[in-house]
Amino acid sequence: MKPLVHVVWFKRDLRVQDHAALFEACQQGLVIPIFTWDSCVWNGGDYATQHQMFVKECLVSLHHDLQVIGLSLIQINTGIIETLNHLSKFYCIKLHSHEETGNNNSYELDKAVASWCKAQHVNWIEHPQNGVVRRLKNRDTWTSIWEKRMTAPIITVPSQANMAALPLDTIANSDLSYIRHIQSDKHSRQKGGREEAVKLLHTFLNGRASRYRGGISSPISSESAGSRISPYLTWGVLSMREVVQSVRQQKLNIEENSSTYPKGLLAGLVGFESRLHWHCHFMQKLESEPAIEYQNLHAAFNDLRDDSYSSVESQARLVAWKAGKTGWPLVDACMAMLKETGWVNFRMRAMLMSTASYLLWLHWRETGLHLAREFLDYEPGIHWPQVQMQSGTTGINTLRIYNPVKQAIDQDPEGVFVRKWLPALRCVPNTWIIQPWLMPESLQLEYGCRIGIDYPAPLVSIDQAFKLAKANFSQLKLTSKDHQQTAVIIKKHASRKRSSQTRPIQNNKFSRKRPANSLVPLQQDLF
Repeated sequence: MKPLVHVVWFKRDLRVQDHAALFEACQQGLVIPIFTWDSCVWNGGDYATQHQMFVKECLVSLHHDLQVIGLSLIQINTGIIETLNHLSKFYCIKLHSHEETGNNNSYELDKAVASWCKAQHVNWIEHPQNGVVRRLKNRDTWTSIWEKRMTAPIITVPSQANMAALPLDTIANSDLSYIRHIQSDKHSRQKGGREEAVKLLHTFLNGRASRYRGGISSPISSESAGSRISPYLTWGVLSMREVVQSVRQQKLNIEENSSTYPKGLLAGLVGFESRLHWHCHFMQKLESEPAIEYQNLHAAFNDLRDDSYSSVESQARLVAWKAGKTGWPLVDACMAMLKETGWVNFRMRAMLMSTASYLLWLHWRETGLHLAREFLDYEPGIHWPQVQMQSGTTGINTLRIYNPVKQAIDQDPEGVFVRKWLPALRCVPNTWIIQPWLMPESLQLEYGCRIGIDYPAPLVSIDQAFKLAKANFSQLKLTSKDHQQTAVIIKKHASRKRSSQTRPIQNNKFSRKRPANSLVPLQQDLF
């Protein structure tokens, strides 16, 4: 009879701390920890080389931490099912992992693994690792479940584990990881690994969070005022529970002896903790409705922008938006920063998406895929609901357009950020830096920035694009069936805290007090 081995399948949980699957496996017998580079996941249109290189760095850190307890991480080029098939020739397998809320490719992979386990009579134990709840029927109990999970004791790191012997060909297969060279790595991106994650969390909790409130809107101040732990949460280098508990403990420390901490630190941590709750709230949307990744949440918006796929003009706008050549300096500077670092703050992300969806009238699927590849911290469960929210296709959120000129006035009035990332505008004075296309030709020559040559003219008029977006939404004629779907979406996805961000749209096209085809003006200025 073949010996029993406990296979720990690491996915988006690249740590040994607070790791239920690892702890349980180590308590039960021989262990084999594995990470597989499944091409069906990495070949999707939403991942790029920077993600794989970041994960590789995290795996180096994970391998070191596993060695401390007597285990060795096995990275395997082939997929998880091929690996399990191979190991099953030598062992009886019990599979351990965390639940994952990933993209559609990872969801299909999970279903395939479940089918394999059922056919092979393999027991697969999945543990929750954050506030996302499997098979949740509605949001009525979600907040209480989230709180219960976040307050549960952090799972200790196993003190010792027993590594199972591996077949020689399995070891040979683990020497080379699967890297997709779709683009070059971003040399200024954040580095992976537990040490980097813990260091950032520590500096945030002990000082940087004092600038969190009021500091995370600007693309300049947000680099240090934000926590910057998002990629480590995305890949589970930090567990959500350990972060929440660390924040709460620090809040208690500050309340007990506030004089030893920077002013504003407590308020910053309060705001940050609400974002941690928000993090899981949005991931729950994709968990409950995986189709959000590739189809409109609300069917009333089907076909709204579909013609942009075939329009030559739309495709040209898409190319310019991706390249950071829209002619709106703040938009283009954000794209330049993303290309170099893989990061830009949340408000600027919303502006990029809103600009593409409303001003350029591009379909959210293509622009969403591009941003997924650009964001080092791409988290499908947050990304796709946010993409749809900023594109006006959810049916339960206020329609918004971010005006890139107003955003520049509010967030970069001196042009510091723009000049840093757009060399063509470095000699343009403050008077013209926000709207350089308004410069007289004589000044363009004087400052070495000729519009249309050194720096592009705006692709479209903001005012005209706003009017077109308003007209396109006004043409929607909603039926009683559409209103019924809105009610279903609210029950399934809306927060039970009735904030302005998650309440059903009032006083607009979804209001029962108005004709089904009416629409009040969109909010143009935005935040």
